[in-house]
Amino acid sequence: MEEIIKIQDLSKNYHTDAGEVNVLKGVDITIEKGEFVAIMGPSGSGKSTFMNILGCLDKVTGGNYFLGAKDTKNLSRDELADLRNHMIGFVFQGFNLIPRQNLIDNVALPLVYSGMKAHERKIRAKEILKSVGLEAFGTYLPNQISGGQQQRVAIARALVNRPKLILADEPTGNLDTKTSEEIMQLFCDLNEKEGITIVLVTHEPDIARYAKRLVNFVDGRIQHDGPTALHVKEIA
Repeated sequence: MEEIIKIQDLSKNYHTDAGEVNVLKGVDITIEKGEFVAIMGPSGSGKSTFMNILGCLDKVTGGNYFLGAKDTKNLSRDELADLRNHMIGFVFQGFNLIPRQNLIDNVALPLVYSGMKAHERKIRAKEILKSVGLEAFGTYLPNQISGGQQQRVAIARALVNRPKLILADEPTGNLDTKTSEEIMQLFCDLNEKEGITIVLVTHEPDIARYAKRLVNFVDGRIQHDGPTALHVKEIA
């Protein structure tokens, strides 16, 4: 299998008024293309910082992070932004949709930064909305659809640039149980049918069970890394 993420001896420190804080400490992990990985851990364990580094939103203090074949350590902000735009789709707990724009325009927004022409952006956005079951809602505003539908729009927006990697941070945190199951099934379909690599942060063992691999952070280090079925009961 081909690696999409390779991290070697990664550390991340922050400077505060109280001194230096070591958030990540010697993390080593490899994720191959097509994997579905859940990240768990208590608050303050470093998982959010880890996701920020995976998303090229923050840089390592020490060690190396390869995204695809690209070493991110010495890339400029513009180079990181370009890599992020072409390689990664983001899905968050908050849907982060623009209230006054319809669903087509919300989904098409990332394409603006890639220089695609307006009519081509709309065609692509409609195609992606269709793939998440919202073809008939393209002209609706976000407040005219349900929370589950809004998260589907957010997933469509993450897919519109055809990323190789989706990073999802608590994507079901604002949803009820039934809607959460529907969203997680959509992630499973994207992983199994489209081959998209998914890394998902969650506090919920029931959500982590949808992934095939579970990584658990404790105190800035990886405590568990293995098949979800073997670890999720222990983490719970």
